[in-house]
Amino acid sequence: MTITQLEQISPQPTPPNERGYEYDLVIVGGGIIGLTLASALKNSGLSVLLIEAKVASAAVAKGQAYAVHQLSSLIYEGIGVWDKMLPQIAKYCRVRLSDADYPNVVEFTTDDINTPELGYVAEHQALLQPLQDFIQDCPNVTYLCPAEVVNTQYQQNIVTIDIKVADQLKTVRSKLVVAADGSRSPIRQAAGIKTSGWKYWQSCIVAFVKPEKPHNDTAYERFWSSGPFAILPLPGNRCRIVWTAPHEEAKALCALNDEQFLAELSRRYGDQMGKLELLGDRFVFQVQLMQSDRYVLPRLALIGDAAHNCHPVGGQGLNLGIRDAAALAQVIQAAHKAGKDIGHIQILKGYERWRKLENLTILGFTDLLDRMFSNNFFPVVVVRRLGLWLLQRVPILKVFMLKLMIGLKGRTPELAKR
Repeated sequence: MTITQLEQISPQPTPPNERGYEYDLVIVGGGIIGLTLASALKNSGLSVLLIEAKVASAAVAKGQAYAVHQLSSLIYEGIGVWDKMLPQIAKYCRVRLSDADYPNVVEFTTDDINTPELGYVAEHQALLQPLQDFIQDCPNVTYLCPAEVVNTQYQQNIVTIDIKVADQLKTVRSKLVVAADGSRSPIRQAAGIKTSGWKYWQSCIVAFVKPEKPHNDTAYERFWSSGPFAILPLPGNRCRIVWTAPHEEAKALCALNDEQFLAELSRRYGDQMGKLELLGDRFVFQVQLMQSDRYVLPRLALIGDAAHNCHPVGGQGLNLGIRDAAALAQVIQAAHKAGKDIGHIQILKGYERWRKLENLTILGFTDLLDRMFSNNFFPVVVVRRLGLWLLQRVPILKVFMLKLMIGLKGRTPELAKR
C-alpha cells in the first residue's frame, strides 16, 4: 500500500480550531509493532494516524523470521487477525535444549503445559501483510506511507508533528505520539531519552535451509561456547537458522561459498534431519542489549525496539514489542473511556510500570543465558549442566522455565483473555 497524499486516505478530521488536534494519537513506525498497536485500537473511539517511512522494510527484503510465543498468538486472536496469520506460519510442539555435545537434552513438549502447541514461527511478511490488510478495515486509523516525521513539538496539551509526504510538508496535531520506529528511534533521540546497554561480542548469521528429513514441528536451541545456535521450523519443511558467533567468525562464515557454509552448518546442525539445502541468501547482524531509561514522557510513549533490544536467544524480541503494544492499547483505551487525557504523564506511567520491569526481566534472562553458555570456564560449565539436569528432573522448574520462555508469566493484557 503506497499513499502519497494525506487527504487521499484521511477521513475529514475535525478542524483543529474546534478541539485543537486532528488525531488522538500518532504512531511513528508502520512495522509489525506499530501495526499491532493500531490494530488493537480498532473500535476504541480513538482517531489514529500511523506513519511509515519505508515502502518496503529491510526486514522484508532479508526474509526475517520470528518465534511467535503463546501470549503473542492470544493477543492477535483478541485483535481479530490471528486467523489470517495462521495459514502462513508453522507451529512447534517440541523444543529441544542442549549444551554443545553434552548428551543430556532437555525436551519441552505440549504435555508440560497441556496446550496443542508451544508456539509458532512466522516470516516477516506473514505477520506484516495481515496487519496491513486489517487496518484497512479500521475506520479510525489513517495509514500514511511513505512519509517521514521531520519535527515534533511537545506542548502542555498537544503535540505538533511536521510530516514530509512526497515533496510536501504536512502539519498535524495530536494528544500523544507513540514511537515504534526501531532501535535507532529518531523520535526517542529527538526527545532526549537516553538508553543503557551494550553491544555483544557476537553477531548472528540468519539463513533459510531445507532439510532432507521432516522437521516434525520441533525447535532446537543448542548452546556452543561461541554462542547459541537455533533451528526454527517453517512451513514447507523449511527451517530458519539463527547462528550466533563472535563478530570475525560470523563474518568469515558468511563469506564462505555455499558448499563450505553448508559443511560448517552441518557440523553445528547435526545429522538428525539429513542433508541440508541452502535457500536464498544469508545475512549477518550485530547483537545488542538496550533498555531505554524511560518509556514515557508527557505526550510520548516508546514501544518495541524503540524502547528495548535483547539478545535473540529464545526469540524474545518481537514478542516483547507485541506485549508493549497490547499493554499501551489497554492503558490508553481505559483512560479514554474514563474521559481522561491519554497523553498525560500519569496515564502513560501506568504503561511504563507495567512493561519496563517485565522487559528488564527478559533482557536479564537472555543476557544470563548467553553469558552462562557462551564460554568454557569450567565452574560455569558445571553450574549450567547442573541446571539442565535439574530441568530434566524437577517438573515445577521445567514448567516455570517454559512458561517464562513463551510469555505465560507476568501480567496478561485483556486482549489475550478474549
